[in-house]
Amino acid sequence: MVDEHPPGGGRPLRAVAFGGGHGLAAALSAWRHLTTDVTAVVTVADDGGSSGRIRRELPVLPPGDLRMALAALTGPGEREQGLAALLQHRLGGTGGLAGHSVGNLLLTGLVELHGGDTVRALDELAGLLDARGRVLPMADVPLDLVAQVERIDLEDRTRSRTIRGQVAIATTPGRVRQIRVSPDDPPVHPAVLDAIAGADVVSLGPGSWYTSVLPHLLVPQLRAALTATAAKVVVVLNLEPQPGETDGFSPEEHVSVLQAHLGGVPLHSVIADADSVVDRRGLLSAVRSCGAELLLAPVAELDGAPRHDPGRLSAALASVVGIR
Repeated sequence: MVDEHPPGGGRPLRAVAFGGGHGLAAALSAWRHLTTDVTAVVTVADDGGSSGRIRRELPVLPPGDLRMALAALTGPGEREQGLAALLQHRLGGTGGLAGHSVGNLLLTGLVELHGGDTVRALDELAGLLDARGRVLPMADVPLDLVAQVERIDLEDRTRSRTIRGQVAIATTPGRVRQIRVSPDDPPVHPAVLDAIAGADVVSLGPGSWYTSVLPHLLVPQLRAALTATAAKVVVVLNLEPQPGETDGFSPEEHVSVLQAHLGGVPLHSVIADADSVVDRRGLLSAVRSCGAELLLAPVAELDGAPRHDPGRLSAALASVVGIR
């Protein structure tokens, strides 16, 4: 059992994890080994699948990434784990409900019952799950991502095109050169800003670099809060490039892209899987150019799958925040 108290502190470590999808779920699974006080700040730009259908039909935030974060923080009890499995279940068939996650529908229903209050709905569902932390949306309105994608046409290398939407960006051939959020200054819930201000450590990644990790740095209120916080800011690099988003990117290219989007946010540590880095000197140089320290550690699953192992990642996180 890991001691969850920071050096010299008498309370649990306060961690805030930014991201979305499976990457954020991996980070949360690691953080819950270290502390009972973790807040997930979740992307709300998903426009595909069940979440996309819901956000197009109803005035609510896309629920999918929020649901996944709740499932990752679910308590260990048999009843709670069973409920989490139900939330993650996707309905079968070929009708109008086919493909919807039960949790997406439940969370959307709770939001409607509470007059559009997403945070209240999330807190209520977290209570039912005995969640080991809190889940909050990164913005109070659904976001759209807008990217400039470099064409791969051999006869038109110098031109780029504008692609709108998370799914379209992730599936459009070419290399993303720039990304922004729309609206460009969305409202952020005060609970998110309070969590950042009171955090001991903030983590970004792993996850889809352009559509799950970087968008948090593009929201002015979030970036200002991250710039002002006294918390350590830690980045967890992906184990491999994301198909359709960062094809061919090396770890050091991921860091360089991150640096271009920091906008004054101080970076303290970068964690990378030791076996996934080919050019260690190049990565070290990129990390140092951000003013950060590099930790190379074994954080991947032992079976060789390109997934972060929660136990190994938690050990790396404990090292950078000074927990023994």
